[in-house]
Amino acid sequence: MLNYTLYENDKSAPWVTFVHGAGGSSSVWFKQIRSFSKIFNLLLVDLRGHGSSSVKLILPSKDAYTFDAIAKDIIEILDHEKIDKSHFIGISLGTILIRQIAEMQPKRVLSMTLGGAILKFNFRSRILIFVGNLTKSIIPYMWIYKVFAFIIMPHRNHRDSRIMFIREAKKLYQKEFVRWFKLTVELVPLLKIFRQEEVKIPTLYVMGSEDYMFLPSVRNVVGEHLSSQLQVIHKCGHVVNIEQPEKFNNMTIDFIKKLKF
Repeated sequence: MLNYTLYENDKSAPWVTFVHGAGGSSSVWFKQIRSFSKIFNLLLVDLRGHGSSSVKLILPSKDAYTFDAIAKDIIEILDHEKIDKSHFIGISLGTILIRQIAEMQPKRVLSMTLGGAILKFNFRSRILIFVGNLTKSIIPYMWIYKVFAFIIMPHRNHRDSRIMFIREAKKLYQKEFVRWFKLTVELVPLLKIFRQEEVKIPTLYVMGSEDYMFLPSVRNVVGEHLSSQLQVIHKCGHVVNIEQPEKFNNMTIDFIKKLKF
C-alpha cells in the first residue's frame, strides 16, 4: 500500500483527499494543511515511487503503470481507512488521477478541485513529450524534468514552484521516472474523453493566469460542462497552491463549504 498521512479533525467532518502531481509528493501541500485541517479531515497520499512510498511496490505485471491502476492505489487507501466519500483536491497530473477516480467510483467523489488542471496538450507540449519519450532511457531523467519545469513554469514568480518540484523529483529513480513517463502515451486519448464526457460532480478549476499551456483548454471545457466552474488567479503560474496559497485555500474552502449533500 502507498504511504499516506492522515490529519483527523472530527469524525463528523468531511474528508478531503489531496493528490500531488508527477515528480512531487504529499509535501507540496504544506501550505494547505493548517487551513484545511481546521475544518476537514485530511488524507495526503504519496503516489507510486514518490515521497515515502516504496519504489519496490509489488505490482501484478510489468505493465501495471496505468492511470486506472494508480487510481486504484488511492481507492485502496480509502477502503483501508473506511473513507466512504471524500472531496478531492489535486494539482497538475494529480487532477487526471482524480478524474479517473470519478470515472471509476463517482459516488465516492463529493467534489473535485483541480489546480493547474491538465485537459489538453498544445503543440509545444506534444513536442516535449515526443522528445522526452525518445530520450527517457538514454539521458539522466533530471535533465528532462528540469527542461519541463522551466517550460511549464518559466517566470520569475514561478521560481518557488520550480525549486520544490525539482527537489522532490530528485528523490525518484531513473527507472521510476521512465515508468511514469510512459503514461504519456495514454494521455491524449484519455484527456479527449475527459473533455467530451462530463461527470456530474461539482468541479472547481483553479488556474493561474500565466499557465499558458493548460488554461485555454480548461476555459473551453468549463464553458461546456455545467457542473464545472473556473477561478483564475492573477499573476500566477501552473502550481497555484504553492505560488498563491492563501487565494487557493480561500477559493477551495469556500467552494466546498457552499456545497450541500
